[in-house]
Amino acid sequence: MIRYVPRFADGQKVKLAWPLAVFRLNHIFWPLDPSTGKWGRYLDKVLAVAMSLVFMQHNDAELRYLRFEASNRNLDAFLTGMPTYLILVEAQFRSLHILLHFEKLQKFLEIFYANIYIDPRKEPEMFRKVDGKMIINRLVSAMYGAVISLYLIAPVFSIINQSKDFLYSMIFPFDSDPLYIFVPLLLTNVWVGIVIDTMMFGETNLLCELIVHLNGSYMLLKRDLQLAIEKILVARDRPHMAKQLKVLITKTLRKNVALNQFGQQLEAQYTVRVFIMFAFAAGLLCALSFKAYTNPMANYIYAIWFGTKTVELLSLGQIGSDLAFTTDSLSTMYYLTHWEQILQYSTNPSENLRLLKLINLAIEMNSKPFYVTGLKYFRVSLQAGLKILQASFSYFTFLTSMQRRQMSN
Repeated sequence: MIRYVPRFADGQKVKLAWPLAVFRLNHIFWPLDPSTGKWGRYLDKVLAVAMSLVFMQHNDAELRYLRFEASNRNLDAFLTGMPTYLILVEAQFRSLHILLHFEKLQKFLEIFYANIYIDPRKEPEMFRKVDGKMIINRLVSAMYGAVISLYLIAPVFSIINQSKDFLYSMIFPFDSDPLYIFVPLLLTNVWVGIVIDTMMFGETNLLCELIVHLNGSYMLLKRDLQLAIEKILVARDRPHMAKQLKVLITKTLRKNVALNQFGQQLEAQYTVRVFIMFAFAAGLLCALSFKAYTNPMANYIYAIWFGTKTVELLSLGQIGSDLAFTTDSLSTMYYLTHWEQILQYSTNPSENLRLLKLINLAIEMNSKPFYVTGLKYFRVSLQAGLKILQASFSYFTFLTSMQRRQMSN
């Protein structure tokens, strides 16, 4: 059972950054390699079903805890279990969508790494520029790693101290104290933690990498067009200048359309999961900030988690805004092709007319910026990230006012 190995168009393996190398081991969110045999695919499906059943078991146990604390009107204890429950439900929705589109994801990644991903061997400068935009996301991944490591250390102390505490706030409908029941349940806690944590930083890293490399490909398109136009102007072959520019713009438009089509594929692949991610973000940030606020020293994990999620949202939003800015400037790119100088020197009126029509078409085709969206409801942009933070702060102030009212009573 081999997970998909990204390769360039020439068959060479792509060297993945460490967050994606770890994410590639996630058996739910990373597709299988096409070379995987029948039994390997069968085993992968068995693991996916088993993971889904464990998710459902955890959902039931965590929901029981939340209902119990809500009935006791214990706001602090209720919010202790809320962040992990929200992440669990989010992971269930996202994993379901992934499993329903596993084959499409593998083909989509093949297209990305073969055609869109900037090859550092051919474009080292542009690759460094694009890869530099991923530094913040890799820092976020390290912070997520710190959060999960703190959760994974807990079982060791639980067994040493014989306290029999689970990693998450849970109430099972049966007696979980016997060791032969407690240990398997604790191991499922660890399994869920690893799968969800790698999902949290891995899929965001993958989405950011898709966007920044698509953005970089648009930037290369603009650079190559400008360099080719300069050559036409220097050569000044007057009878053929308009035709040369027309051929160049036609060639650029074909690449432009291919990039636009990939953008639409990216939107189709991620729009549901982006919607799920953004929809849960405000509630999650609210619960995390409240727990960190009420007892910072005891709830430092929640503070780290809150900071990580905030940076993740803003970083993803900035990368989405960068792509929108680049695609918004494409119409200007075609307008600034020095066509007026070409017409001044050209001696071929019919080609001049064809050139002007082609430039008008190119400008019309690129009149709108491209955004990755969440079901057309959210846009992946810095503005959307700030709005989510604003909403979470509103929920936070509501919860603090409820807490004060409880304490006064």
